Amino acid sequence: MQLFIGNQNYSSWSLRAWLIFSQYNLDVEVVKLKLFTEDFYQTLEGITPTAKVPILVDDGITVWDSFAILEYVNERYLQGNAWPSDVLDRAKARAISAEMHSGFFELRNELPMNIRARRNVDLGDGALKDIARIDAIWAEQAELYPDGWLFGEWSIADAMYAPVALRFLTYGIELSEGAKAYQKKVLASDSLQQWLKDASFEKDIVEEDEAGEAV
Repeated sequence: MQLFIGNQNYSSWSLRAWLIFSQYNLDVEVVKLKLFTEDFYQTLEGITPTAKVPILVDDGITVWDSFAILEYVNERYLQGNAWPSDVLDRAKARAISAEMHSGFFELRNELPMNIRARRNVDLGDGALKDIARIDAIWAEQAELYPDGWLFGEWSIADAMYAPVALRFLTYGIELSEGAKAYQKKVLASDSLQQWLKDASFEKDIVEEDEAGEAV
């Protein structure tokens, strides 16, 4: 398998797809491309119709989009175990994952992932509403599963929300106690620590993701 990703400092969708391989110690060749460069587009030409990362190539099959990659790997290699085993939890996990996949546009626009930075931003009402919704999700699940992942054991839902934990760190977003406890768990995980370590070696700057002012 080959997983094509972008700059680890900036590419939140790459992180989501990569996490399932790290969490389950699945063998994959990671091909990192510098975002928005000529080499980026030349490499992806003929591989994906979207010219975006991540992309998974596996045994002649090409899967693009982070959510689709997570579902494919879960179905083919994990016997469905990357979703909660309880049917009600599984439905809720899929719902909040889809909510992240298709929403929170103001948060994404105003708080782009930028791991190495610490920035101040003036947030609009839409972004504040997105933050409050995510805080509520995390706090509710922290009450149901204290000290655990969103549904006790790690799941695709945790992959979908992991980049947000990094965004909240970058921009100093204040969270409720339950949400803050979940954020700490995400940031302390072995997988996130490995991603952070790999990202620390990057020197490239993507100006469009340097939002706000440096702290």
